[in-house]
Amino acid sequence: MNPNHLKEKKYKKGIAVLSIVIPLAVATLFGINLKKMGFNVEPLSFLPPIYASINGITAVLLIASIIAIKNGKIVLHERLNTLAIICSVLFLVMYVAYHMTSDSTKFMGQGMIRYIYYFILISHILLSIIIIPFVLITLMRAKLGKFSEHKKIAKITFPLWLYVAVTGVLIYIMISPYYV
Repeated sequence: MNPNHLKEKKYKKGIAVLSIVIPLAVATLFGINLKKMGFNVEPLSFLPPIYASINGITAVLLIASIIAIKNGKIVLHERLNTLAIICSVLFLVMYVAYHMTSDSTKFMGQGMIRYIYYFILISHILLSIIIIPFVLITLMRAKLGKFSEHKKIAKITFPLWLYVAVTGVLIYIMISPYYV
């Protein structure tokens, strides 16, 4: 059997596992409030502007990555995408840590802005789950040297991931007046 085929099979198993485990872990941890469980923890209330900024940095990295590859700068493209993945992981860790130590903030906006906020929030959450396998498959195809297949899926992955990063910032901006 072709060694690349074996690698791809191994990658696909890992992608499938991560695509299920990450959202389940986040959902589970999101529902755990350490204070309510009796732990004496300080709320990590300083984290939301940091993880919102990390979402913004992710968006900039993704745009820079596209510019790099369009200019034939493959190594720069790869490094920028690696940084974007690291930023996304950092965001996730901080987001979960915040919600494990703090009560959720309620959006208090009224009228049309409320509908806009919830549309952005729901689409952001759904696409943040959907984007996981897309990012991992796109990465796998690049690592395996399947660049035509990488390019095809990247055309889907890029706008979805950019949307998730940008809407993460918008959500923070919209809800930040209601943080206690």
